[in-house]
Amino acid sequence: KIFKAGDTNQDGQLDFEEFMQYLKEHEKKMKLAFKSLDKNNDGKIEASEVVQSLKILGINISEKQAEKILQSIDADGTMTVDWNEWRDHFMFNPATDIEEIIRYWKHSTVLDIGDSLTVPDEFTEEEKKTGQWWKQLLAGGVAGAVSRTGTAPLDRLKVMMQVHGSKSNKMNIASGFKQMLKEGGVRSLWRGNGVNVVKIAPETAIKFWAYEQYKKILTREDGKLGTVERFVSGSLAGATAQTSIYPMEVLKTRLAVGKTGQYSGMFDCAKKILKREGPKAFYKGYIPNILGIIPYAGIDLAVYELLKSTWLEHYASSSANPGVFVLLGCGTVSSTCGQLASYPLALIRTRMQAQASVEGAPQLNMVGLFQRIVATEGLRGLYRGIAPNFMKVLPAVSISYVVYEKMKQNLGIA
Repeated sequence: KIFKAGDTNQDGQLDFEEFMQYLKEHEKKMKLAFKSLDKNNDGKIEASEVVQSLKILGINISEKQAEKILQSIDADGTMTVDWNEWRDHFMFNPATDIEEIIRYWKHSTVLDIGDSLTVPDEFTEEEKKTGQWWKQLLAGGVAGAVSRTGTAPLDRLKVMMQVHGSKSNKMNIASGFKQMLKEGGVRSLWRGNGVNVVKIAPETAIKFWAYEQYKKILTREDGKLGTVERFVSGSLAGATAQTSIYPMEVLKTRLAVGKTGQYSGMFDCAKKILKREGPKAFYKGYIPNILGIIPYAGIDLAVYELLKSTWLEHYASSSANPGVFVLLGCGTVSSTCGQLASYPLALIRTRMQAQASVEGAPQLNMVGLFQRIVATEGLRGLYRGIAPNFMKVLPAVSISYVVYEKMKQNLGIA
C-alpha cells in the first residue's frame, strides 16, 4: 500500500523524491488523525480522549483498555502520547485515519460456517471508492463455496438428523453416514450442496446492499453509527436477503432429505414442489428462520465484543493489533455461540421445510411443531443434529480462511 501510494509516476519503482513526498503526505494525514483524538488541544492524547473518540465511532471500551492501546504507542512511559510518538508509531503503518486503525478489529465475516445469518461486511470509504469491496466480497464468496462443498457431507447429515431423528430412530453420526451411503452411494453425501453454493452470490449481494441502505436510514444526526444501530441494520439486512433467497433454502432441504432418483436436479425439484404443493411451499418455515436471525446476530456480536475487550485488557501488551489467529478464534467462538442460541429455530425451520416430503407426517405450524418435539423428545429433541453441525465449524473456518487469503492474493488485495 505504501509502494502504490508513493509511486506517483507509475514506473514500478519508488525513488527517493517519491518516498519523501509519500512521507510528507502521510504525515499530514496522521497529523489530522492525531488532532481529531486530541480533544483538549494540549498536544497529548490521553486514555479518556481515546475512550471518547471510539465512543463516537460506536465502539465502547474501558479506560483500562484505552491505556493498553496507548501503551503500545507510548515510548517514554508517560501514559500519554505526544505527536512525535504518534508519528513514529504510524509512519510506516499505511492506516491513515482512526477508522482504519480500528479496522484491526473488524468482525471477520470471511468465516463461512454454512449458515447465512452472519452480520454483513463493512467497508471503508476508500475501499468503496477503489472497488476493493467487490473483490473482497468475491473472495469471500469463493471461499464460502469451497468451504461449503468441503463440509457438505456433515451438513447433509445434520439435515437428515434434524428431519428423521427421533426417540425411536436414534440416528447418530456413524449410522447416519452408513444410511446415506447405503441409500445413494458416495455422491449422495453432496446432495443439496449445489443450491447451497449457488445461493451465496445473490444473498451476499442483497445483504451488502441492504446493510448500506439500513445504515443510511439509522445513522444518527452526528453522522455516527453505534453498536445498536449496527445490530439493527445487520439483522434487517439479513432478513431482507433471506426473504429474497428463501425458496432456495427450501430446495436445499428437500434435495438433502430426498431419496436417490426422486429429483434429477434443482429445477426438477422446484417444478415438482410447485405442481404438488403450490407456491406457498417455497416459504414453509420462513417465520422461525427470520426469528432465528435476531438471537444469532445479537449473540454473535455481543460475544465478539466481549472476547475483543477481554483480549485487549489481558493480552494486548505491545500492540492493539490482535493478529489473524486471535481474530479467527474470536469470530469462530462468537458465530458458534450465535448458532447455539438459534439452533432450535433452525431445526423447526428445517422440519417445516421437509414436512410435506416425509410420508405420513402431519403438517404442523411452528408452535405445533415445537410443542410436539418437546412433548415426544424433550428439550434434547430441539438440538438434534447439533453434533455434525459443530464438527463442521473448524474445517469450514479453516478452509474458508485459506481460500479467502489465496483469492485475495490473486485479486491483488492481499
